[in-house]
Amino acid sequence: MKTLISDSKDLTPQTAWQDTAWAWTAEEQLVDHSTKARVCAAALLPFRDGTPDWEGFVKSIRWMQGAAERFGVELVVVLNADTGYIFDLDDALYAEVLRRFRAEFPSARFIAGVTARGAEADTCFKAERYLRLMDLVQEHDNCEVMLMTSRWLSALEPEPCRDAYYQLAEWLIRPGIVHALEPAFVPWARPFGPWLLHQLAQHPRFVGGKISTLDEPHFLYWAAMCRDLRLDFAPHSGDDFGIATAIRLGLPLLIGAAVSGAPLICAARDMWLADDVPGKRFPTGTGGFDTRVYKVFEAFQSLEDQVFRLDERMSASAYKHSTAHVLHELGLIASPEAHPACKDLRGADEAARMIEALRRPLRVAERLGIPFRG
Repeated sequence: MKTLISDSKDLTPQTAWQDTAWAWTAEEQLVDHSTKARVCAAALLPFRDGTPDWEGFVKSIRWMQGAAERFGVELVVVLNADTGYIFDLDDALYAEVLRRFRAEFPSARFIAGVTARGAEADTCFKAERYLRLMDLVQEHDNCEVMLMTSRWLSALEPEPCRDAYYQLAEWLIRPGIVHALEPAFVPWARPFGPWLLHQLAQHPRFVGGKISTLDEPHFLYWAAMCRDLRLDFAPHSGDDFGIATAIRLGLPLLIGAAVSGAPLICAARDMWLADDVPGKRFPTGTGGFDTRVYKVFEAFQSLEDQVFRLDERMSASAYKHSTAHVLHELGLIASPEAHPACKDLRGADEAARMIEALRRPLRVAERLGIPFRG
C-alpha cells in the first residue's frame, strides 16, 4: 500500500495532490456545524443604455447586505472581479467603482480583484503589470486585494510561481488573497499543487486564497490541508456549482452566485449551524441543525446551475448576463444589459429562462419565510 504524505516537511515542488492524504480526505471528515464563515459576493456592475447603473449597483448590494444581516452572516462585497467586468474596465472606471462603493458604504469591508494590465504582448510574467490596480485598491482602507491569476503567472513552475507571488506581496499594504483556477475555466490555468499552496499559506500578507474549480475537488484538498496543518490561511470556495460544500465545511465562499442567490445562501449558512451556536437566527428547538437546509441547498443550486450553465464552447462566462436578468426580474436593477464591450452574452430568450429558473427558489423562500424579491 502506498504511503501518502501528510506532513508539510515531506512536500516538494513536484508533489502531486494524489500523493497526499489531503486528496483522499472525505468531506464527511471536514463537516463543521459551528462556524458561520463569511460570504464574499462578487458584485455585478449593472448597465443601462451603455453606462453604469449606479443606482442599481447600490440597490443590489443593499439587498445582499439585508439578507446577510437577517441571518447574522458576514457579507464582504467583492468589487471589480469577473462579475464586475474587470477585463472590460479601464482604470478610470475601475477606480470609480471603488470610490462609489466607499461613498455609499463608508465602513463596509470589501475585496477588490486585481490582474495583469497590458500583458497581452508579454511572453513572461511581469509583476509590474499588477501594480497599477493594486495602487488603486490600496488607496482605500478596510479592504483586501485578490490577486487574480493571469496567463504568465499561472505558467510559472512552482518555485518561480511562489517567488512571483512573494514579489507581489511586497507591494501589499492590505491583506492579500491568492487565486487559482482549473483548466476548465481557461486552457492555460494551473491549480496550485500542495507544496505551492503551503508556501503561499505561510506568507504573512496572504490571509487566504480562492480556488475556482469545476472538474476536480481542489477546494476539499485545500480545506483538508489547512485544517490538518492548522494553517492561518482561509480557503475560499470559488465553485458556483458546489456552493453547499463550503457551507457544510464552515469555510468562506467567494462567488458570483451570491449576487443572485444571497437570501437563500445566507439562510443556509444559519440553518446548517447547531442550535447551541451563539447568534443562530433559525433555531429548531431540537439542539441540532435544521434539516430543511438540504431543500434550500437544492433550491439555490438549481438556480445557479442555470445562471452558470455551460455554452457550446463549454464556458460559463456569460453568467454575468444571466445574473443581470435575475436581478432585473427581482426588481433590483433597471435593465438586464451587460457591459457594452462584453462578448459573452446569452440569447434573446434569457429573460424567460431566468424567470423559470427562479420559480423553485422563490417558492422555497416563501415557504421558509425568507425575503427574496427586492
